[in-house]
Amino acid sequence: MELAFSLPSKTVSGEKLTAIPAIEIVRGSLKPNGTPDMKSFRVVYTIPGALAGNYLVAGRLRFTDPISPAETKAHPGAAYAYLIRTRLSKKRASAASNEVSARVFAVPEPISSVKFQVTETAVNLTWAAPTQTSAGEPLSAISGYHVYRGEIASHAPAPTGKDLSTIHWISPLAFLGPSATNSYSDTHFDFGKTYVYVVRSVISAEGNEIESDNSEAVRVTPLDTFPPAAPQGVVAEVLPGSVASSFVVDLSWSINTETDLAGYRVYRSAQEGVRGQLITPELLPVPAIRDSSVAFGHRYWYTVTAVDRAGNESVPSNPVAVDITQPPS
Repeated sequence: MELAFSLPSKTVSGEKLTAIPAIEIVRGSLKPNGTPDMKSFRVVYTIPGALAGNYLVAGRLRFTDPISPAETKAHPGAAYAYLIRTRLSKKRASAASNEVSARVFAVPEPISSVKFQVTETAVNLTWAAPTQTSAGEPLSAISGYHVYRGEIASHAPAPTGKDLSTIHWISPLAFLGPSATNSYSDTHFDFGKTYVYVVRSVISAEGNEIESDNSEAVRVTPLDTFPPAAPQGVVAEVLPGSVASSFVVDLSWSINTETDLAGYRVYRSAQEGVRGQLITPELLPVPAIRDSSVAFGHRYWYTVTAVDRAGNESVPSNPVAVDITQPPS
């Protein structure tokens, strides 16, 4: 059971609190008519004020009360009621918050392992479907899965287990999307960022969707190791140079369509099948160049590569051969 709440910032007299109060999580049951049975309420957890920051997510405190599988198995669909109190001293506590209640059903056991594969267009997640409930009983059916993703700093330690309360988030864990199968492709990611993914199984109970506990968290830092496509349609034409008895080879090719393209490199060789010399020290921002360092009586082979912003270089284009056999007219 997850509770979300905000802490008070002032006393009942309107003065600003000088310290974070301790937090008492109080749990009880409901009467047959569905109202809280106030006599049943007991403090089940106390969070010291100094540790309150560990439960802070997007400006609110989030606390998970782990109902034991044995209790869920013994009382399927049982209702639990909660309220929150804060305390600055042992003698005095705040008034109680509003009461909230929810029924608890046996959910699928947590997914034990999520695997990932990074491609140029997606982070692909896969996992094994659970076969039993958290109470250890056979699982009859799963409606689907919910995938969640958050962002952390690249130097942050990898999360361990299912408890994510100590993670310092750049972007907190948020619902990414549903999946009807035991796989999911995240196509809305950025290379170089560090993500944490968790998956929850979903069942239907009395018309409502109910999620399992978090899977084991998986940390992924997708890196761009995918080069652009080789440039296509390279053509060359020999033209007169700017001075007498000189030549220029005019090269052009089709524009690459990659959104992260940084530019092009052009290579020239005097031997077929050899990449040869780089004749563009700087990346070319446009798909054209004129090579004026050619000499009469020679044959040259030109190839072009594309380079993206991560520095990945494509394989060479198909070579184009140029013969400097006629003096310019």
